[in-house]
Amino acid sequence: MTCAEGLSLQRVSAPFCIICLSTLRRHSSLSLCTVFQEDQFLSDSFHTHTRTHAHTPQRGHLQHRPIVMALPDTAPLLVGLLLLFHAFGAWAIVEVNMEDKVEVMAGETAQITCMFTTDEGLGGTTIQWFYVLPNKERQRIYNKEPMHEAAEQNTLFTHRISLNVNGTAAVLVIRDVGVRDNLEFICVIKTLTPEEAEGRTQLQVFKSPTFPTIEAVETGISVNEKDPSKIGSCRVKNGYPKPNITWYRNNMPLRNTPREVVVTSSTTIESSGLFSVQSELTMKVKKEDKDAVFYCEVIYFVPGATKMTESQHINITVYYLPTEVTIWVESPKGKIKEGDTLELRCDNNGNYPSSITTIKHQNSEYSVENKTMVRTNVKRLDGGVYECTFEETDNFEEISGSTKVSVNYLESAVITPKDSIAVMEGEELKASCNALSSLQTSTTWFKNEKLVSKGNTLSVKSATLETAGMYKCVVTVPEMEGMKTSSTLQVNVKGSPQILGPDVQEVETYETTVNLTCSATGFPAPTIMWTTSDGKNLNALQTETEDGAQSVVTFKITSNVKVFCNASNDFGSKVVEFNIKTIVHTTPTTTTTTSTNTITDDTVLYNTSTANTTIPSTNITFINDTVQTPTKSPNIKKESKGFVIAIIIIAIFLLAILGSVLYFLYKKGRICGRSGKQDFSKRKSSKDNIVVEMKSDNTEEAILLGVNGEKQQPNDQ
Repeated sequence: MTCAEGLSLQRVSAPFCIICLSTLRRHSSLSLCTVFQEDQFLSDSFHTHTRTHAHTPQRGHLQHRPIVMALPDTAPLLVGLLLLFHAFGAWAIVEVNMEDKVEVMAGETAQITCMFTTDEGLGGTTIQWFYVLPNKERQRIYNKEPMHEAAEQNTLFTHRISLNVNGTAAVLVIRDVGVRDNLEFICVIKTLTPEEAEGRTQLQVFKSPTFPTIEAVETGISVNEKDPSKIGSCRVKNGYPKPNITWYRNNMPLRNTPREVVVTSSTTIESSGLFSVQSELTMKVKKEDKDAVFYCEVIYFVPGATKMTESQHINITVYYLPTEVTIWVESPKGKIKEGDTLELRCDNNGNYPSSITTIKHQNSEYSVENKTMVRTNVKRLDGGVYECTFEETDNFEEISGSTKVSVNYLESAVITPKDSIAVMEGEELKASCNALSSLQTSTTWFKNEKLVSKGNTLSVKSATLETAGMYKCVVTVPEMEGMKTSSTLQVNVKGSPQILGPDVQEVETYETTVNLTCSATGFPAPTIMWTTSDGKNLNALQTETEDGAQSVVTFKITSNVKVFCNASNDFGSKVVEFNIKTIVHTTPTTTTTTSTNTITDDTVLYNTSTANTTIPSTNITFINDTVQTPTKSPNIKKESKGFVIAIIIIAIFLLAILGSVLYFLYKKGRICGRSGKQDFSKRKSSKDNIVVEMKSDNTEEAILLGVNGEKQQPNDQ
């Protein structure tokens, strides 16, 4: 069948036909088809439905649907209808282009763009925005007509949206986006024909969750548990979309494994619409898990990306039975000796809390504190095997370990012969020193702190008096510091005494009382006797020394004297002579001699000269028949003072003799023209005196010496 003006008629299948009309317009092309039934009758009124849809399952694509009209089965009506469309012109074309989705973080502003085209321009275009309800119905939120636009009242977006139209772009602006705005939005464009097209965009809202928190179980977990035990829980809050939690052990993810690993999660939707997720890990632990690190990883979404956050790392306490017990000496380090403080430590490779640790030694059980046992001042009997036992109290399983302890010792040194030994002079001296020890020892001998021999035997081929004395034997353990013992031996050498010092000793003193000391060696201890040159025995105090005896005598001296020290025993004697000399202090001075008749109680003055004459003089004081000088002269040495005094005395005697001779000759008349018969008694009735006076710095006493044959004091010479 042929249609005029481009009208074509095709029979699809009886009793239907399809009539298509094509009309070429200036701005668009339109295809018009009708389907009718041959016996269909068209009433006075009919319905016409036109629709142009723009559906964009993919961004940038526009789909067109043909306009379908139901017409009566009459050729005149169809021809009239076609003429009517031809008279009013062709329908308008509308196209809409939108993005599949728009992503935005909660709290920010979202912009959804609707791109459209129409040949009628903006003046006759209506823009409407909808969102899809959960039941798939549409809810209009904004309407823009040529003469009026406004947001719909009483919707979720009434006060948060606005529309910006720029040319062929209509942008819906949503402020303060929340997770409840995670909806599908529809943009509908209508024309005056009226024709319409629509597009859809999914608004996706994101909210980052809080930092994950993780909690480990506070109690320990036994490896003997039959069922999986709780390790910990991980929680993350307020995320959107729902975050995911994954557990890790030593950087390896954990998955659900029957009877080994169980991960359970629960999700909570907060009143704000955000998601909070909690995950719990339970698993069967092994001994290796005591050092394992557990943590959870949270995966969440943000616009255009996926992010991950790790929680803090946790450890768990794993209880496991030991397979080995070890006991060792903690202190002292190295070898142990008697008197030390012994510290033993016991440990095992388990950590079960319900256990008892004990240490046994020779059927004795000792308490253990903090895995340590302490014993002070140990002896050799404290050595031996120490056993540490670990007992698990839940099932009474025991496991033990042991160690051997050696306590080294050094007994007291023993010298043979004991205490002392006596040998004859010239004989051989032998002594031995030994000390029982668990280690190698070294022996040395000392006398007066001086090393005299090495080795445990002391030997002297020919003993002398110098051999006698106190010997000390010292025994040490070279490989252990502090192990030391000693003992002493008194060695006596039988023989005649020996006196320390020369046989003749000179003693000079200013004092009237002297102390003499005499020390003699010998065995048996000598007896010391004191005698003087005139055979007088002196009483003295005698004390015994280590190698002999010592005596001290104290006596008064009146003149130079010799004293003898006699030391004797069963084997002989020895004598030492002490020559004691008294020292008279003299000081050379010049004195004027004058005539005087003064006589004192202790001094007689004689004058044999009538002129002032200067003579050498000395000042000597006699006290208790002992000559002494009151003061030492700094200019006269001790050795020369006696000699000076003797010279002075001799000079005085010579002067006295000379005076006597001159006086005798004068009396006989042999001098001065006189005879010996002249009487001189009338000239003077008293004796002539020679006054001799010397003074020192420390005394005013004087010694006056008589002349002309008068008797002298005993100590004048």
